[in-house]
Amino acid sequence: MTAHDLRSQLASLTTEAFRPELADIDRLPTLDIARLMNTEDAGVPAAVARQLPRISAAIDAVAARMTRGGRLIYAGAGTAGRLGVLDASECPPTFNTDPAQVVGLIAGGPEAMVTSVEGAEDSDELARADLDALKLTAEDSVVGVSASGRTPYAVGAVEHARAQGALTIGLACNEHSALAAAAEHGIEIVVGPELITGSTRLKAGTAQKLVLNMLSTITMIRLGKTYGNLMVDVRASNAKLRARSRRIVALATGAGDPEIERALTESGGEVKTAILVLLADVDGPAAARLLADSGGHLRAALARAAG
Repeated sequence: MTAHDLRSQLASLTTEAFRPELADIDRLPTLDIARLMNTEDAGVPAAVARQLPRISAAIDAVAARMTRGGRLIYAGAGTAGRLGVLDASECPPTFNTDPAQVVGLIAGGPEAMVTSVEGAEDSDELARADLDALKLTAEDSVVGVSASGRTPYAVGAVEHARAQGALTIGLACNEHSALAAAAEHGIEIVVGPELITGSTRLKAGTAQKLVLNMLSTITMIRLGKTYGNLMVDVRASNAKLRARSRRIVALATGAGDPEIERALTESGGEVKTAILVLLADVDGPAAARLLADSGGHLRAALARAAG
């Protein structure tokens, strides 16, 4: 693609559109600029809401595959790639997932998290190589993320994953995007032109973060990683999370501190198991077996214990 072709393509994208009414924004008082940004951001949730049926269908498809042992893999470049890596990296401490269960791929590798890796986003071959390194299977789900919806790395990842039989999702912020068209599930969150022309780390980035939050969080709810709205699979890896673990057990059971400490000790610190110990009046090993037989779903384990 020539430089002229690329300029023409970018000029046609909503996310790249120039807003002449904001041409003097740098001359405004700081408070006025902050108000403008806040007003712009306020429209993002409505844009996400318009795509909720598509988002929900994608989540159900991801959850079905993950139940069978598949992985959730994000692939993107620049801001989009960083958001995918961020979402993936937060799943182990929040939901006690294996670090290999939710994976974030960014064009250019880990170095690209903090510095620009020139040319990486333009390589669909790099996307194929990154997915091949993960030994992609048909049970995996690959989410290509790109504000423009045209980034070769994201589109290439989705095309390669689909050819391997994996579930594919294309998350873009422009209509009629190549990324959404390439994916089984196309999600296009159209937030309009940015406050700063082409700076898609703004509204587009916010929209992507909201959707990625939904994809991972609701999938984990479907996988039994929560009990109601409690993070019962949280990993107590620091003092704050240990305190949160005790609070979660208390909220779920109403038990006092001595009972909570006993249950957590019996359960090796596993919150979900400790809750079952208290609510089903079983010991730690029995609670662990009930959970294993119930696919890790606490409500199902409680029903087994009661029945």
